[in-house]
Amino acid sequence: MARNESDREDLIREATALRNRVEWQIPGEAEPVFAGIRSNGSLSVYFGPDPVYQFSTAGSLRRAYAGGFLYRTQGSTLARLKRNRSTETTTLLRNDLNADELEAFLATMDDRLMRLQQSIADGSALILRSVSQGEPPDYESLISAVVNSSPRLAVAIPTRQR
Repeated sequence: MARNESDREDLIREATALRNRVEWQIPGEAEPVFAGIRSNGSLSVYFGPDPVYQFSTAGSLRRAYAGGFLYRTQGSTLARLKRNRSTETTTLLRNDLNADELEAFLATMDDRLMRLQQSIADGSALILRSVSQGEPPDYESLISAVVNSSPRLAVAIPTRQR
């Protein structure tokens, strides 16, 4: 995810860490939807610049950017992080989601992902651009694995030690 939340870069051209990547026009989505896969098999999905979801190799959510907030897995919940910028530093203000907030977040994510999966399955997802190293991945199956993953959240991402 970009350091500055404004416009994202051209992910098809610049997100080379995502060895396989595709950009679709999906019915009902104002922005193109981008998906990419790292060499380790982990999936990232961008519904325009917001929301963005990044998953582990097992399909569990690791990080997200939604509604102007960064989210990071804590293993059992998500930490919602807000960037507080001054001229000298950037700090992250953290608030862990309670059970209801986490359930609502995951339900919204699942809804978007299931609509994407359905559009791929029924052929209404129009591929705008793609880059594949070898055989193109089965994005429909990868998205299904994410929606049906257990556990839903990846192990906690370690925080930086000062």
